[in-house]
Amino acid sequence: MFVFQSMPRQIGEERRRSLLTVQTSTLGHLRDYGFVRGLTPNMRPLRFAGTAITVRLPHMDSTALHVAADHLRPGDVLVVEQSGDERSSFGGMVAFTAKTRGAEGVILAGAMNDFDEVLELGLPVYSRGVSARTTRILGIEGAINVPVTVGGVVVTPGDAVFADSDGIAVVAEDEIDEIVADLRAKEAAEPAKKTEITAGERLSEWSGAARFFEMAEEAR
Repeated sequence: MFVFQSMPRQIGEERRRSLLTVQTSTLGHLRDYGFVRGLTPNMRPLRFAGTAITVRLPHMDSTALHVAADHLRPGDVLVVEQSGDERSSFGGMVAFTAKTRGAEGVILAGAMNDFDEVLELGLPVYSRGVSARTTRILGIEGAINVPVTVGGVVVTPGDAVFADSDGIAVVAEDEIDEIVADLRAKEAAEPAKKTEITAGERLSEWSGAARFFEMAEEAR
């Protein structure tokens, strides 16, 4: 059975770009959920953000992925859930189509192939690795723009995805403004602290780590 739900409304461009100004690891200081795990990037440094366009693939059939690639828009991030083994569903022609249509990046719960070709395109891809064993166009089943699970995170079509060299975070659009404000404030404080540390201030005093050792000493 094939399912193709409507393309989701895209995140506003100003909000999308604002996510490019902050780091995923800064968000990791503030929350522990929404981070895609177990995938590695095909390049570093990298940074991208956009609207999640989701694809669900069965074991060997990448039919739905080829259709989804044709419908990508500038500002979209392709997110693929793939069941079965680690064979690749994403190679040079799919990457070329995604890049040509304007995709910001790709997240694969599976492997990729044509590594050098994709790298030359400059398309950032997070995946489970590289494999010469690939999927086929079998016409068995697949779904586009349905909720998928990738790296332990449920991704809904239209979610905001932002990624950098540290990892991938998935947030709802209505969270973006608050998240970006919080992360900018946290990151803006670091240069002054580095200056103070250079002048002799202790990192552990700033972070609060020192007080736990002080408490341990007092308890002796």
